[in-house]
Amino acid sequence: MNKVYKDAHHAIEDIKDGSVLMLGGFGLCGIPENCISALVLKGVKNLTCISNNAGVDDFGIGLMLQQKQVKKMISSYVGENAEFERQLLSGELEVELIPQGTLATRCMAAGYGLPAIFTPAGVGTEVALGKEVRNFDGKEYLLEMAFDADYAIVKAWKGDTMGNLIFKDTARNFNPLMAMAGKITIAEVEELVPAGALDPNCIHTPGIYVHRIFKGSNYEKRIEQLTVRKSAE
Repeated sequence: MNKVYKDAHHAIEDIKDGSVLMLGGFGLCGIPENCISALVLKGVKNLTCISNNAGVDDFGIGLMLQQKQVKKMISSYVGENAEFERQLLSGELEVELIPQGTLATRCMAAGYGLPAIFTPAGVGTEVALGKEVRNFDGKEYLLEMAFDADYAIVKAWKGDTMGNLIFKDTARNFNPLMAMAGKITIAEVEELVPAGALDPNCIHTPGIYVHRIFKGSNYEKRIEQLTVRKSAE
């Protein structure tokens, strides 16, 4: 099975209006920049995006929000984006806010083939509205469903032609969890090497989870907020 695609445009070519997408990254760290740009150019609409956050106004998922391509965001944090706020307050965008640990565990459950998980996070809050609550050993837990995403789109540091992936430092974040969870997983990598070239002990995501892979280009790797200490004078 050939998993290697020419570029982002070919890798996301069959993503249609109304698709449910998982997008790896945390803030602007480790986001699939090339695939997001390709989705913007493709102009696909009515997307449900599962991501820790919604990028910023002029980068990441924020670019898709500017083009009104997203109908629903499922996230744990939605700051740093004025257009997101505007669409939310105007009723143009549906938003489901969930605890960050729950977001990660629902991704993991999908990857493991579990239909749902129980978690204490959110019990007694608005997060629990309409959800089953069950008591285990005197403690209440919420039933949270595993995600059901059409595509998972992730970004890795290195990958091989079989789809094995290595993530670098904090860019690892949500990427491995989401790579496991999509019906079709698309990985863009900074360096694409032949099968067998990666140290098996260093692989974070086995190729069995990855369906498409391509070598990305022109990564900006923006920093959301740069804070440095004052120089001693």
